[in-house]
Amino acid sequence: MTDVSPSLIKDRIFASPLARRLAKQKGIDLSLMRGSGPHGRIIERDVATAEPISFNSDAAQRNANLSQPVSDDVIRKYYEPGAYSEVPHDAMRKAIARRLTDSVTTIPQFFLDVDCEIDTLLRLRQDFNGDAPKTKEGVVAWKTSVNDYLIKALALALQRVPETNVTFTSNVMLKHHASNIGVAVAIPGGLISPIIKNAEKKSVLEISEEVKRLALLAREHKLRPEQYEGGVSSVSNLGMYGIKRFSAIINPPQSSILAVGLGEERMVVRDGAPHCAQMMTITLTCDHRAIDGALGAQLLSEIKHFIEHPAGMFV
Repeated sequence: MTDVSPSLIKDRIFASPLARRLAKQKGIDLSLMRGSGPHGRIIERDVATAEPISFNSDAAQRNANLSQPVSDDVIRKYYEPGAYSEVPHDAMRKAIARRLTDSVTTIPQFFLDVDCEIDTLLRLRQDFNGDAPKTKEGVVAWKTSVNDYLIKALALALQRVPETNVTFTSNVMLKHHASNIGVAVAIPGGLISPIIKNAEKKSVLEISEEVKRLALLAREHKLRPEQYEGGVSSVSNLGMYGIKRFSAIINPPQSSILAVGLGEERMVVRDGAPHCAQMMTITLTCDHRAIDGALGAQLLSEIKHFIEHPAGMFV
């Protein structure tokens, strides 16, 4: 394979001749644009919808002008009339779109993942749930989920690494005393994350019951703002859908979020010999303004420790 200079790749601009001519007329720097054509090629439509700017303006201003969202009319032109139906956004979908756009455009995020062995955790959960008494109707008094233990693990880990239990502001860092953990709950039309406050002080059973109560309120659209606003971190679990690994987007003003994948049997090497174990991949997304890479790695290591040594959650 022939080596290509990175500088040549970086400097090369993929654009149609018509797009180049139009960009020159409008005074637009093509190097700052992302094309919508095949393989990212800049085409006439991209330049036509961009705001004209001066080549003498600084890069920040050029980026600001060119990052404006594409109008609804322009988007509709990509598709044939009658090939789609229009469903108006409700207030929740608009709020989700606004918050997540703010997240990815204003927060520098990085991702760390690690594999955890969860055999011990699963046995502990099975024993704990197995000891639940039953009512006269045969209904068990409690049933904890793996997610409940993960919330507790994250809450305790934040206490072990208090430098990560923070929120970034433009002037100061807010260092929180309690671990207030959001739990991503899918509801019709969107997603909301009610907050488990003081999760580090609550038992797994208390967390489990509170998650169920808040999730029910969320699905009934009865959550009060103080029940879902704030928090310092969140847990988002897609393992029940068969997702092995994913990276979640931080929910502002929080500084991190833990994405949880599927628990499954995998072959691991222990003492030089293959061994079958129940494994799960977790991914931590961090706000780089508040949490540096080494600090995020330390937090993730503590989370892994509590997952693999769950008895420590009950001390």
